[in-house]
Amino acid sequence: MPPDRETSVEAEFSRVVGRFAGPARGAGLLVISVFGVLATPSGALPLAFGLLALALVTAVAEHLVGRTGRGRPVAFALTLVRAAAICGTQLLTAPDPAELNQWALNVLTITAITLQWEWPPKVTVPAIACLLVIEVIALGLEDGSWVVVRVLIEATLARFAFLLLSRTTRRIDDLRERQARLTREESVAVQRRLQEREYLAVLHDTAAATFLTVAQRGETTEPSEVAGYARRDLAILTGESGPGSVVDLETSLRGVLAQSPVKVETRWSPIAPIPASAALAMVRAVREALVNVDRHAGVGEASLTVEDGVRVTVRDEGRGFDPAKTPAQRRGVRGSLVERMAAAGGRAEVTSAPGAGTTVELVWPA
Repeated sequence: MPPDRETSVEAEFSRVVGRFAGPARGAGLLVISVFGVLATPSGALPLAFGLLALALVTAVAEHLVGRTGRGRPVAFALTLVRAAAICGTQLLTAPDPAELNQWALNVLTITAITLQWEWPPKVTVPAIACLLVIEVIALGLEDGSWVVVRVLIEATLARFAFLLLSRTTRRIDDLRERQARLTREESVAVQRRLQEREYLAVLHDTAAATFLTVAQRGETTEPSEVAGYARRDLAILTGESGPGSVVDLETSLRGVLAQSPVKVETRWSPIAPIPASAALAMVRAVREALVNVDRHAGVGEASLTVEDGVRVTVRDEGRGFDPAKTPAQRRGVRGSLVERMAAAGGRAEVTSAPGAGTTVELVWPA
């Protein structure tokens, strides 16, 4: 997707140039006209003051009408009228007809340069050609040829500088768009990795736990019971029981406790509903913590504390373990607890030591 034209650097550059080139040209030529009047012979002062008044009026008018798109052609015409009037009367103000009036030369060059910033060559080339014809008629072909060369060089350099800046701003826009695209792709990749980790964690909590339970019970497991586990696991894995915008965490946790494999002593504090993603992460983490108590702690009971904030703590007095020595391939603690809570914007801490029991603390937000 290309950069939004309203916010691109190239569009902003064109807008600024189009907005300030005209007023800058008018102000500059007005100052030049003041010095031109001061350098004018006394006999030509009335005409010089008339040209000064013309420069002032056209500068103001150009500024006023050039602020809108429809007024730009009018401002362009005023610019040409001003330049043609000053250049066309240079013979009346110059002591020698062959001597170029610096006032006219400065007006001509500034006009030729600034027009390159506002209009394309198909507009500026004919306009500047007309002004140069006036100069050549006033000075003669021999004396006016160097003026033509000078103005053409200056106008060409001005156009080249404008194109160079435009290309630079376009390059900046391209780099910004590339960076934005890379950022989007990286965000999608990160989200995909988070989803993959979440899926693995859910798989660990559901299907893997079901397989382990069936394996432990062996032939005593009823087929209908296995089918019920499978339907429940499938609903969780496919997201058919997807959460709403907010969830009552207490109700969700009580549902987990009703199916807990160990006896749980609870202590509740009133808590407000929380986002579904956070509640789902906490519910699954608590389920995993209770399953771990049943499998590894060597005790048949645990305690669960829910505090406003939201902080959920699962504690057992079992045999404990050393978290630092947990193999990387074991996803129970890392995937189902720590990474899951981090993905939901919370955090999980597992504190344990051999013979000292285990405490799982779930906090949202982090």
